Amino acid sequence: MTENNLIPYSVYLPPKYHKKIKELAKERKASSTVRDALCMILDGDDSYQAGYSKGIKDAVKTIQACKEIQIIAIHGKYLDVLLCEQIEQLKP
Repeated sequence: MTENNLIPYSVYLPPKYHKKIKELAKERKASSTVRDALCMILDGDDSYQAGYSKGIKDAVKTIQACKEIQIIAIHGKYLDVLLCEQIEQLKP
């Protein structure tokens, strides 16, 4: 993409992400990082979705690997099971 083909667009970000973008801006990488991420998502590239899904799977595996949490029950259901069910509901 060349500079003369780009149109500015404003995005509101939570403060912690704004800070990170400002850090990238010092390296002159902020615009291209945001632009590449948005284009990838809007073009239907499943890399973002695959990463998101892997994050959910990794969170579930981490909870299941924690032996201490497997002994806590709430209303007759173990806490690890409850947490995994909640996390898996985040799947698209």
